[in-house]
Amino acid sequence: MLRVIACLRDQHDWALVVLAALVCVSASFTALRLARRARETDGAERWRWVAMAGLAAGFGIWATHFIAMLAYSAGVATGYDLFKTFLSLVIAVTITGAGIALAVSERQGLWRGVGGALLGLGVAGMHYTGMSAVIAPAHIGWHTELVAASVLLGMVFEAAALWLATSRYRYALTGATGLMVLGIVAHHFIGMGAVDVTPDPRIATGGLMLNPGSMSITVAVVAIAVMGLCIMSLMQRQRFEAAVAANERHMRILIDSVRDYAIYMLDPQGRVSNWNAGAQRFKGYAASEIVGQSFATFFPEADREVGKPQAILQAALEQGRYEEEGERVRKDGTTFLAHVILTPMYESDGTLIGFAKVTRDITQRRADREILKRTTHNFDTALRHMSQGLSLYDADHRLVFANPRVYSMFGNDPNMARPGTPFREVLGNILRRAGATEAQIEARYRMHMDLIAQPEGGTLISESANGTVLSVTYRPLPEGGWVTTIDDITARRRDEDRIAHMARHDGLTGLPNREHFNQHADRELERAARTGHKVAAVAIDLDRFKEINDVRGHAAGDQVLKIIAERLQRLCGDSEFVGRIGGDEFACVKTFAEARELSDFVSRLDVALHDPIDLDGFEVSPGGSMGVAVYPDDADGREPLMNNADLALYRAKAQPRINGHEAVCYYEARMDEAARDRRALAKDLWQAIARDELRVHYQVQRSVTSQAITGYEALLRWQHPQRGFVSPADFIPVAEECGAILDIGEWVLRTACAEAATWTNGAKVAVNLSPVQLTHPDLVGMVKSILIETGLSPRRLELEITESTIIGDKARALHILRRIKGFGVTIAIDDFGTGYSSLDTLNAFPFDKIKIDRSFLMEAEQSPQARAIIRAILALGRSLEVPVLAEGVETVAQLELLRSEGCDEAQGYYFGRPAAQVLDETAPARLTA
Repeated sequence: MLRVIACLRDQHDWALVVLAALVCVSASFTALRLARRARETDGAERWRWVAMAGLAAGFGIWATHFIAMLAYSAGVATGYDLFKTFLSLVIAVTITGAGIALAVSERQGLWRGVGGALLGLGVAGMHYTGMSAVIAPAHIGWHTELVAASVLLGMVFEAAALWLATSRYRYALTGATGLMVLGIVAHHFIGMGAVDVTPDPRIATGGLMLNPGSMSITVAVVAIAVMGLCIMSLMQRQRFEAAVAANERHMRILIDSVRDYAIYMLDPQGRVSNWNAGAQRFKGYAASEIVGQSFATFFPEADREVGKPQAILQAALEQGRYEEEGERVRKDGTTFLAHVILTPMYESDGTLIGFAKVTRDITQRRADREILKRTTHNFDTALRHMSQGLSLYDADHRLVFANPRVYSMFGNDPNMARPGTPFREVLGNILRRAGATEAQIEARYRMHMDLIAQPEGGTLISESANGTVLSVTYRPLPEGGWVTTIDDITARRRDEDRIAHMARHDGLTGLPNREHFNQHADRELERAARTGHKVAAVAIDLDRFKEINDVRGHAAGDQVLKIIAERLQRLCGDSEFVGRIGGDEFACVKTFAEARELSDFVSRLDVALHDPIDLDGFEVSPGGSMGVAVYPDDADGREPLMNNADLALYRAKAQPRINGHEAVCYYEARMDEAARDRRALAKDLWQAIARDELRVHYQVQRSVTSQAITGYEALLRWQHPQRGFVSPADFIPVAEECGAILDIGEWVLRTACAEAATWTNGAKVAVNLSPVQLTHPDLVGMVKSILIETGLSPRRLELEITESTIIGDKARALHILRRIKGFGVTIAIDDFGTGYSSLDTLNAFPFDKIKIDRSFLMEAEQSPQARAIIRAILALGRSLEVPVLAEGVETVAQLELLRSEGCDEAQGYYFGRPAAQVLDETAPARLTA
């Protein structure tokens, strides 16, 4: 050891020793860093890094040795054998490279240490080969124990250095560099201490003679340059790999960020090798659950059974790419529709790495596509079958689209309007078909373009010679162009004309209705005011129309109205006009200058009304009454003129027939007075109850055979404060007209029931029902409540109706009467034998009593026909087991007639006049009141 120290101290240039140390440290660090890099790679790249590490280690160690040799002073001039010197460099690079290759290739620590020992052996081989290249005039001897120690220490330190360098310890590279430097230094200087130089001048000096200073610097520079190149290569490679790693990291982040696609790889056997977030979202598997599993997991059982996954891999290999849309299965067992792209991946040498697989869930997209397809189909269907023609033009006024209806409207000629055809040409083709000239076409074109140019477009109505009416509507588009809709409104125009006609004419007869008639009358009055002519208003009412309706039916009644209307319309001339006002009422206006013109018109109207009408073999003559008022004699306007004609009509209906015809009545001023009197009477009627002006009188009803009292008929009396006693024949019709009969009738029923409840004889009370009362919305409830309120037994109340009361709505009226009869009230049919008496009514409703009208009994003593009618009614009552009561008994002879014919009951002045108080059962049979 002292020999080695003395050699280092006395025989070396310390400046060069320091330079050799710097080269050694640089070489060791570079070589070990390159070795670590080689261990991190594999394949050809690893061997490139091993070669570079061997070059750096070998050249660096050789340079360290060479500089240290130049620092050594043997006391004699020395030279170097060039071949052996170069051979030492080759030994250094080769053997150290082999040791590094062994260390980085093996995983076991022992073999890594063996590789380091091989590196130390290379250092020793390089050192002693280099020492053998020294040529000096001296004898060179060796201390073998030091030589062995140098070799052994070098191998130990280098083994430890490479073992540590190829490990994963934190400061492994730093520690390994120190160990390697220590091994090289220990080997070199112990080896140099083993040299024993004995000068001998006899030995000739030869070889390459070098200047230690300049040569050392040169070798050091070259060595450091080589080390720098290696380090630069390493750093450049590391930067490249860092960039690649960054790109891979960014790509991984990108792939993991994609959630709309499942992007992952399969190995050549179809096993999942990586997994992104989109794949986890789509399929439900975490990476730890699916990586390493076969991608067949994602296929339905049926596809797996037929080997579809393997077939897809094979197809991708054969075609270079495979794409499909199919059903796939999630982790939870649910399925989804997937769009799959499978691409094989190869190494640069053509070796199959695996497959790149991209999957997208297109369930919603497929549904949206189906919806769009269905919507498009529906839209196309709607366009093909819509009743309107629809076309679209672009900003250049060229046709883009036209539905089939457009072509069908204009002759089904596809050449008429092909897509791309200018609007001017389309319009010209259509108009030429209709025979239009070029000038007309140009004018129509400008008219259409003026509409199109408007901000909101517009609509144009076009009528052709064949009667077709088209509505053409233009709607401009924001981006230019416009939409045209064409509607065939021919039928609608006809309907509108028909509706307009219906709005102004009667639907049954076709005559002008009230509104149309009033408008015409207004125009005639205006014209008459200018010309000085007169205008007559004629109000017409068919007197026997109701009888025809009831006997022959409504169809026959309608037929009569149409025939009368046709007659009236046919007879009207230029200055004459007729309309149907309502029901069986007509009205006419006649402009005339002389009275004979009006007389002639009225005569023609009378003939039209009274000429017989044949209804399926039955001849009827409805007849009619007319009221006439003249402008300006009787009124100064249309409304008062018509009112006065109505007043004249009422008077005409009240007049007797003349030669079988109804009277014609001309308006007189006193008719207004009668009308005003009726209005005043109606006004007083509304207040009669409140003023306590009404009274109920009772007329007794007796058995014809026993003269016993069977009941009383309640009769209404009105004591007016100014007019005095007012006959029921005068005020009852007025009450029915104005509606007061409803309140009056209820008051009479309540009063009669209340008073009857106080009678001790238990007789019935008979109360007449007006036709208007049957329209009461709750007549049944009213009768029932009055009976409950007054305490009168329902069996003591009898309601009397005439057949005219129920003839308007027979079914409803009889239904109401049945309900009233249901809780015990008896129903009598009054005035039987007059008006509309028919057997059908008796058959339709089980009346409790039949009352013979007094007119028959009054004529019975002189008229055999009257007696025959009485006899027939009585026989009818016996057959139906319905008691019959005769009204108007005033003499003993009449009473005896009834007794002889078997009449059940009677009432009249013979038994007593109507009185406010009822008769006592013990009173005489004949009383006067």
